Amino acid sequence: MSLSLVVMKKIDIHNTQTCFVQLWLRLELTRQLFKARYKRYCLRHVLQAWFGTAATDDFIWEVCNCATLDEEPIYGYDTLPPPSLQPRVHREILRAIVQITLGLKMHQVKLSALDKAYSIAFPLSTPINIEKKKR
Repeated sequence: MSLSLVVMKKIDIHNTQTCFVQLWLRLELTRQLFKARYKRYCLRHVLQAWFGTAATDDFIWEVCNCATLDEEPIYGYDTLPPPSLQPRVHREILRAIVQITLGLKMHQVKLSALDKAYSIAFPLSTPINIEKKKR
């Protein structure tokens, strides 16, 4: 499968578990395609591959600004680890993509569905360790 097929297939983003599973799998497919082409696996290149010309500098900046890990933004050209090994970075990226494309607020993205989707997409991988508030 070529990188152009990833670009050509339209991304239909929804705030649902089914969509999140597809996004997790697409992240891994994109990483593998970039690796095969010796292209840097970074947020900027992922967004350009997924959204084509719609991935303007402003859109990329918004996603980078919304995708934070430990209060630090995830920068566009930072090399990303594989999603199956370090899922927290990618969880924040997917949350930011859904938030920006659907015009939602941070707390409107269904994080429990996003976490369950990760477990479905990568059943034998490192679990997402997110501290949950106990009531």
